[in-house]
Amino acid sequence: MKIKPKIKNYNNIGSGKSDAMAFLRGGRDNKNLFGTVSFTQKLNGVLVTTEVFNLPVNDQYKSAFHGYHIHFGSRCSGDEQDEFAYTGGHYNPQNYPHSYHAGDLPPLLSNNGYAYSSFLTNRFNVDDIIGRTVIIHADADDFTTQPSGNSGKKIACGEIIKA
Repeated sequence: MKIKPKIKNYNNIGSGKSDAMAFLRGGRDNKNLFGTVSFTQKLNGVLVTTEVFNLPVNDQYKSAFHGYHIHFGSRCSGDEQDEFAYTGGHYNPQNYPHSYHAGDLPPLLSNNGYAYSSFLTNRFNVDDIIGRTVIIHADADDFTTQPSGNSGKKIACGEIIKA
């Protein structure tokens, strides 16, 4: 499955300046979890850089890996059962199977509660994701289970805003 980039804004390509940001905050069970995600439009895709602090200690969940996705919803809020329910499902405008969703990101690896990740993706451009949300899940994404990889509870969220 080939995904073609759709670059709408060439102004900051290659500038190193973030075009969008998300400020991550943990949910009820992970109040000390926080971090940032920056999205920088490059000629061949979007550079996504993430830094997260105070992820759950490895033995609290099944793995040191955490599912990490962009979701369709625009708000990091919800209800009593799912505090991030309004984030909706994975960002998937092409209606591809998991793990080909535009919002499927590489998992985060917790190193004693800290994670850093930087990668380039051509599955979306920055303009497409402003107003969406970024979610960190409790468990590793299995990259197989439909529709979302069986990555468990949403433990942190950030709203993607224009930088």
